[in-house]
Parts: sequence; C-alpha cells; structure tokens
Amino acid sequence: MFLKRLRLTLEMIRFEHSVFALPFALTGALLAFRESGTFVSGGFRVLCLIVLAMVGARSAAMAFNRLVDSDIDGRNPRTKTRHIPAGLLSKTFGWGFTVASSGIFLLAAWLLNPLCFQLAPLALAIVFSYSFTKRFTRMSHLVLGFALGIAPAAAWIAVRGSLDARILLLTAAVMFWTAGFDIIYSCQDYEFDLENGLFSIPKALGIARALLVAKLLHVLMIVSLLVLVVQLQLGVLAVVGVVAVTALLVYEHGLVKPTDLSKVNAAFFTMNGWVSVLFFVFWAADIFVNSQKL
Repeated sequence: MFLKRLRLTLEMIRFEHSVFALPFALTGALLAFRESGTFVSGGFRVLCLIVLAMVGARSAAMAFNRLVDSDIDGRNPRTKTRHIPAGLLSKTFGWGFTVASSGIFLLAAWLLNPLCFQLAPLALAIVFSYSFTKRFTRMSHLVLGFALGIAPAAAWIAVRGSLDARILLLTAAVMFWTAGFDIIYSCQDYEFDLENGLFSIPKALGIARALLVAKLLHVLMIVSLLVLVVQLQLGVLAVVGVVAVTALLVYEHGLVKPTDLSKVNAAFFTMNGWVSVLFFVFWAADIFVNSQKL
C-alpha cells in the first residue's frame, strides 16, 4: 500500500521532471563556488541541502498546482485522468503532501544560511502563485518561468550568503526557456482555454503566432546565456554548451507545427530534459577545467 501511494505521489508531481530546473540550480551553485575562489568548507553539505530545497519546493508547488487546478483538470479531456480529479489521490492527502514538502524546503533553507531562510517564504509564494495566473493573465507562462528561474539565484545565495546581480542573467535565461516551452505545451489546450475562459498566449494570439513567441523567448534565453558567459569570463566549454542548447531548441521547434501538435510531448519532455542536462554538463566542465579554484 505504501509503495503504491508513493508511486502515485511521484507520478502526480512528475518527480522525474525535476531534471528541468535542478541542473540550472546546481550550475548556479558551481558558479558561486567559482566566484568564492574555493570549494567552500562544507561545500558538499551545501550542495545536498540545495538539492533537498529544490525537491521540496518543486514538490510542494506541483502538488499545490494539482490541488488548485483539480476542477479545471477534471473538465479537460487531456488532464481528467490526473490523480486528484480521477480519485487516485485525495485532496486531503494532496494538502498534507504540500505542507510536508514546504516544511522540507523551509528546513533546508534554515540549514543553509539566514538569508536563504528569510527569503524562503517569498520563494514559496512565487512558486505557488503560478497556479492562479492562468485565470487572469496571458503572462502565466512567464510567471512559471520566473518560478523556475529563481532556482540558480537561490543556489548562489545558498553558497555565498548574498546575491550577485550577474546570476540574474541565468534566472532570466531559465525564465525565457521555461516560458517558451510552456507556450508550446499549452498549444494543446487552445480550444479548451477558449471554451473555459482561461488565459494563455495561444488563446490570445493563435497557435501559429504563439509558436513564434516561443521561438523569440528561446532566442532571448540564448542571448542571456551568452551575456553571462562574458560577464563571468567563462571559457570555450561554456560557449559550446550554449551552442548545444541552441541546436536542441532549434530541433525542438522543428518538431512542432501550427497544424501538427502530435510531437508536443517529445518537444516538451524529451528535448527540454536534454537541454538542462547538456547545459549543466558543459558549464560544470568549463568551471572545473578552466579554474583551479574548486
């Protein structure tokens, strides 16, 4: 019974999709170590706490989203089989899981440093707020992007105990990237959003123009990464990483056409998983190869 409940819970929060934001958070941490001039004392402990905080915050946000959207999900043919509207997990369990995950996040923030703990309630407010935005603004995609984008900045604070404005370029990159692929994904719900009064870029502009907006956002992601390379004086491997990300995004957009959304899941899940992982691999390699400081 416990194992079944655990499996259903991990499915509900799409635990495997932690790969989207976690590599960017870890990159933010490695960049902060690099700027510190050393792999600070207790560095492995800090990394473990960053991972714990990320998993806690994301799990809480996903469970909260499933709870807030359960009625909408139940009316949408694409999402009516999700765990809460389908009755596989109760709302009571969902709220308990949200509280527990939030508690794990707050504990990890407290163990990291005072500034992390002070900002933790604000971080939770940001990641929870996304769930309401589709009810009143077409900019919900950017709110989701910002919710994921704060991860590398938070990781920087976890390491340094303060914020450096330069790391906000990585926040911007993640925000543009997430908003872009969320627009692609939401094209599937174009008709449903029209019928139910929900807000999205596809509903506002139509699918064809929405896909153009997604491309523009991904261009802005690449620009933000290149500016960060210059600002932090990173090396060739970091540039190669940006090139690899660019190639994957080009391929991703090639999978989706205004008249053919059949490959949206491949574009959303598979390609974006590779984007985050390859980005981390190349940037982590650049940090370790070109710096003797860690």
